[in-house]
Amino acid sequence: MEINFINSIFKGRTDVFAIHWQKGKKSGYIPAYSYDPYMYRLHKMKGGSFKDYKDKKYLPLNDNQIQKHLSGQQLMGIYPLLRDNTSWFIAADFDKQNWLEECRKLIDICTEKGIPAYLERSRSGNGGHVWIFFNEPYPAIKSRRIIIGLMEQVQLFSLFDKGSSFDRLFPNQDYLSGKGLGNLIALPFYKPAVEK
Repeated sequence: MEINFINSIFKGRTDVFAIHWQKGKKSGYIPAYSYDPYMYRLHKMKGGSFKDYKDKKYLPLNDNQIQKHLSGQQLMGIYPLLRDNTSWFIAADFDKQNWLEECRKLIDICTEKGIPAYLERSRSGNGGHVWIFFNEPYPAIKSRRIIIGLMEQVQLFSLFDKGSSFDRLFPNQDYLSGKGLGNLIALPFYKPAVEK
């Protein structure tokens, strides 16, 4: 997989990205940071934690980090919601028993409306992401309303029906709150997942 292809399609914030971590049965994502390990160790010895350690900064997303992801050295996530509350794509996550059938329903209604949509199987293999890409950053509040409207038309989304395999949208927010980075989505083409 070519890095240029990834950069041209799966565009998110470039000033920050996330790295997957696992400790025992627990796992999650954390923003990638640059910091001085010696100074952090001193901070920790004084009772501090990484969360309250001030002398750290986000690592920017670059080709080297993407190559690590593609080669299987690190699983990374990207933040789709840009600082101006737009995004280059919207993706719908489906992850229950009927995920494939429901992904196809969303793709069919998108095709009917002239919206190109693409299916990616989730890393777990038990779900899928339906991706819709934009030619330029588009307001998240609008793209989210459009996709939710389409899903309502084919009965994939309802506030009252919890039986759907639909889980969430990426981005999952209309606006950044100022307190965080918004939700993230795992970058596709992680080598171990591709091999699986």
